[in-house]
Amino acid sequence: MTRSSLLLYLSVVLFIVLLLSFAPSRPNRPHRRLKLRSATSGRDHRSIPFDPVIADIERRREDREWERAHFFPQGHAPAMEAQPEWEDFMDAEDYINDEERFNVTERIVKLFPKIDVGPADGFVSSDELTEWNLRQVEKEVMHRTQRDMELHDRNHDGFISFEEYEPPSWAHRYHDDNSTGDQVGWWKEDHFNASDMDGDGLLNLTEFNDFLHPADTNSPKLIQWLSKEEIRERDKDKDGKLNFQEFFNGLFDLIRRDDIYNLTHESDASTEAPAKKLFSQLDHNNDGYMQ
Repeated sequence: MTRSSLLLYLSVVLFIVLLLSFAPSRPNRPHRRLKLRSATSGRDHRSIPFDPVIADIERRREDREWERAHFFPQGHAPAMEAQPEWEDFMDAEDYINDEERFNVTERIVKLFPKIDVGPADGFVSSDELTEWNLRQVEKEVMHRTQRDMELHDRNHDGFISFEEYEPPSWAHRYHDDNSTGDQVGWWKEDHFNASDMDGDGLLNLTEFNDFLHPADTNSPKLIQWLSKEEIRERDKDKDGKLNFQEFFNGLFDLIRRDDIYNLTHESDASTEAPAKKLFSQLDHNNDGYMQ
């Protein structure tokens, strides 16, 4: 190798070394591990985060959007929002994707004993995971109910009266288009009274949550009202009770358990026998009616 060739070779090597030295270093994480859901996405059609920390971040971000929509409709936000900090979620995703500030492994270690409770045997079962997720959903639903309560509680006494509650817009459309004169609905006063467990004419937070989400209630009073509603909607001859045909054509598909009555692709003739069996179990006085 000649001297000129050697100098050219060394120059190329030196140039490559310089390029490598000034190249940006590869981050510790090759991609973003976690991503927050958009606050503008449909709230009723998304799952709840597994980790309460992330759920709290998303909840506070949604609260800001909710407050802008309901309390600042013209876009007039408080002055303090002019310079939002990380609590305003400008860099929330950076926070949860920073291994030092939000270590996923450490979060799992901390959450494990809170999930492993039935019993605490060092293993997490599917039932324990289900119970954990249900608790997170209940917390989220109660938080949304609290915000809705703030919106409807006009006198700010911590309770909702029937006069304070404004039915949703679709309820008004249903009422306007309803030619049957049927005045019963989940937003009507009888539903409000059924949700009022202590009968004081006002709904506290728990009662208001039952009012908004009656299918999830544990209140015997509201469950009885819901049962009567199911019968009323399927009572074709309007005698206040269901015969077998009314039960079979209207209620059986709603209450049957798919793991026992897995009859999705069967004919009516083949489903009638298990339907009669279930009807007889529910017909406690054996008079041929459910009421």
